Amino acid sequence: MAIFSVIGRRDLPIRGDGLYLRASEMRDYLEWAELREKSRSFLTPWEPLWPIDDLTRASFRYRVRRHAEEMARDEAYSFFIFREEDDALMGGLSFGHVRRGVSQAATLGYWMGEPYAGKGHMTRAARAACAYAFEKRGFHRIEAACLPTNE
Repeated sequence: MAIFSVIGRRDLPIRGDGLYLRASEMRDYLEWAELREKSRSFLTPWEPLWPIDDLTRASFRYRVRRHAEEMARDEAYSFFIFREEDDALMGGLSFGHVRRGVSQAATLGYWMGEPYAGKGHMTRAARAACAYAFEKRGFHRIEAACLPTNE
C-alpha cells in the first residue's frame, strides 16, 4: 500500500538541468541490473560488499518496496536519476538517516553508473535533489556521505 502513496506524490519527479529523479519502480529492473552489472568494478571501491543476490529481480522488488515504505514513513528518500533526453537510467541518489525535530537533517548518498560518471550529471542531480529536500521536505542540513578519495 505504501508504494501507491509514493507514486502518487505531486512533488515528484524532481526535475533539473537535463535530468529528473523519481522513486524506483519494478519497470526499472532490467535497466538497473544491466547498469549495475556493467558498473560493478567501477562501483566496488565506493560501496559496501554486494550480496550474492543483489542483482536479482526478487532483491530489486524488496528494494523498491523498502524504499517506498521508508519514504512513506519519512525515514529516507531514494531516487533513480534519469537523463531527460532519452530516459536513460544513470544512477541513484538518496537521503537517508532522516532526523526530524530540531535537527531536520539527512545524509546524502549516491552512485553513478560508469558510462555516465565524470560528466557533471551527479552535480546537477544533487543540486536538484537538495533543492527538493530543503524546499519540499523541510530539511535544514544535508551531509554528503563520501570517501575522501572519491574524485
